[in-house]
Amino acid sequence: MNPKLLTHISAVISDATRRSFTLRNSMPVGGGSINEAYLLEGTDGALYFLKLNDAQHLAMFAAEEKGLAAIAATNTIRVPQSIAQGSASGQSYLVLEYLELNSRGNAKLLGEQLAMLHRCMGNSFGFSHDNFIGTTPQPNAWPKNGKADWIDFWREQRLGFQLRLAAQNGYGGQLQRFGEKLMDALPAFFAGYTPQPSLLHGDLWSGNHAFLADGTPTIFDPATYYGDRECDLAMTELFGGYSADFYAAYRVAYPLDLGYAARRELYNLYHILNHANLFGGGYARKAEQIMRKLLLVAG
Repeated sequence: MNPKLLTHISAVISDATRRSFTLRNSMPVGGGSINEAYLLEGTDGALYFLKLNDAQHLAMFAAEEKGLAAIAATNTIRVPQSIAQGSASGQSYLVLEYLELNSRGNAKLLGEQLAMLHRCMGNSFGFSHDNFIGTTPQPNAWPKNGKADWIDFWREQRLGFQLRLAAQNGYGGQLQRFGEKLMDALPAFFAGYTPQPSLLHGDLWSGNHAFLADGTPTIFDPATYYGDRECDLAMTELFGGYSADFYAAYRVAYPLDLGYAARRELYNLYHILNHANLFGGGYARKAEQIMRKLLLVAG
């Protein structure tokens, strides 16, 4: 790492914590595919987690910090505390408290606490600022007329946005035709069900939760907004899934509507489209398959 950058970050940590921080060691750590990550150790034994990227990604870290703060303010589920974020020496950074994480812990409590988070409601769908899903911008504008219309939000700021990006990335043809038909058919998935604007993690796949040494659940790397709580539940099932204890505890604490199974595919389509835009490969074909299935369900 750039010594000048480390000196700058050490000073920033000292200012933010009001406690002198002198760096003893910086060690790279794994677990992320977007940012570089390091464990910073001070001469007094203090530990911090550092995320680095190019300076052009400063807005991504600023949005992450705001998302963590919004979740922390609910006092429902543990998130790492942000220490500082900024840019120097051509790089952007986010400094977080260091948490020693484990893959196993109290999954039942994780389900209960996520349900508590989802009971924290906003006045409308969206968020106070746009953020990112991976490195893809995620628009969160509040409705202009103040009306909380989830179908419009999902059509314009989620599926529609990803489909427009896909077109720019060369994914046209059948993907776009299916997408237009599906967006027209969205009301069919919400007959008898009215989503409420719950505070969401927004990117809750299996890699974005863990447990502290005492089993306490923690979630991180959010793409926070107010939306249908089923979006978070759906994504937990997309890449590997969570434990049976987690799902059972969540459903006891906050039962799900019977139509969730069909909407799960609709909500995860957003993330599949995003993966097509980020990584290409077979994700575009997967998105077409999901849309074909959803159109059959919509009738």
